[in-house]
Amino acid sequence: MIIDILSWILLVSGGLVGVVGAVGMHRFPDFYSRQHATGITDTLCAMLILLGLGLQAEMSLAAFKLALIFLFLFITSPTASHVLANAAMHGGLKPKLDGTDGEERS
Repeated sequence: MIIDILSWILLVSGGLVGVVGAVGMHRFPDFYSRQHATGITDTLCAMLILLGLGLQAEMSLAAFKLALIFLFLFITSPTASHVLANAAMHGGLKPKLDGTDGEERS
């Protein structure tokens, strides 16, 4: 019973974090702010949902597979966010600072 409650808390928390990330992606002004919102929430949302599902699966092959997915996402999601931000910076996209439009100035 306690494991079910904890599992549902994790699943609902993961869903709420996903919604907050979607709102942040819509509301933030520039690429880097949006990238930060999606990178953080993508990782946290997936982790909470996978932990909740892992508790539901108990000790089974499904739980092992969920743990492997968890490990894969834990490594690749932050790396992908960093690579996208780095590529944008090398491409000349400047962060929006103090009312500027975020584009490169000539």
